[in-house]
Amino acid sequence: MQEEVENKSLMLVINATKMTARALKNAMSKYLSQQKQVSRETPRDRPKSENIPKGKQSVKKLAGQGQGMSSIEITDRNIKSFERVARKYGVDFALKKDTSGEKPKYLVFFKARDADALTAAFKEFSGKNIKREKKPSVIAPLRKAMEQLKDSPSHGKKKELER
Repeated sequence: MQEEVENKSLMLVINATKMTARALKNAMSKYLSQQKQVSRETPRDRPKSENIPKGKQSVKKLAGQGQGMSSIEITDRNIKSFERVARKYGVDFALKKDTSGEKPKYLVFFKARDADALTAAFKEFSGKNIKREKKPSVIAPLRKAMEQLKDSPSHGKKKELER
């Protein structure tokens, strides 16, 4: 009788192990098939949060997100440096060139919810511009020195001696 109970309990353990292995195999195959299906989906089929463009984009795309827009004006010299700072702060923005005046201006449109991030980005951007303006220009003194060399009589004598 003891031997019979031992055999039955051993068979129960073996069957349970086989059943959990089969269940694990089935769960893994279902997971892999679902992952294949997700990777085959087109971007239109994915949730909207994955379809939202980030960073620089067109005004139409930015307006299509329906979160309200604000705008500010910057000069054309500063566009690239502004883009770097905006990308750093994760601001979604769109640039629009305004040619109605004498000098072309650029309008930067951004989402209203990005106002705090944009404020921080503009503080850094304006700080960089002020720092850049305070630095002395290297090119202007070099040009003056080149002109003085061309005009100096000693420069002409050296050329005659070399010939």
